[in-house]
Amino acid sequence: MGQAGTAEAAVRYLRSAGVTPAPVEPLPRPDLRCVRADERAPLAPAEFRRVLGTFATGVTVVTAPAADGEDAAAGPAGFACQSFSSLSLDPPLVAFMVGRTSATWPRIARAGAFCVNVLGAHQGELCRGFAVSGTDKFAGVAYDAAPVSGSPRLSGALAWIDCTIHAVHTGGDHLIVVGRVDALGTGTGDARPLLFHRGRFI
Repeated sequence: MGQAGTAEAAVRYLRSAGVTPAPVEPLPRPDLRCVRADERAPLAPAEFRRVLGTFATGVTVVTAPAADGEDAAAGPAGFACQSFSSLSLDPPLVAFMVGRTSATWPRIARAGAFCVNVLGAHQGELCRGFAVSGTDKFAGVAYDAAPVSGSPRLSGALAWIDCTIHAVHTGGDHLIVVGRVDALGTGTGDARPLLFHRGRFI
């Protein structure tokens, strides 16, 4: 959408709420340039992963229905995702990060919608299945359709969040995907979450 489009959307929202936005002085545009090799912090990727791995995260599976025009045999799309977060209450937004080289992301992008399935402690093997590329990830997996997007809603998940793609931003070698929440709910699965810490489930 870009900064101009975002600003226009904000103005439309405020006007629809009966609020007259005050004029805002634009900030000066920063000078953009590439980061030189000698400006980069001397961080080894392995050390980066090791230290960041001390932060325990929940685990989700992000799913999407087959997009219009896709081969019906392709079925739905999905991948295991640790980098999920709530983002905004008003409007209700969530976000997840996905690698720019992901083979699943283009299918989710074409669908324009997704469902975040929050996994329970009993779903470690299910998560491993969705973390592998080049396989039928939904083989033998029980699910129904999320109410708005039709994305797979996995049986036994602790919660599900049905979303429309709201915005996509670049973040280094990943994309930051923002979703507007259309529907959500909790499941009937194990009340304990599946957690990932130091490279393994806990």
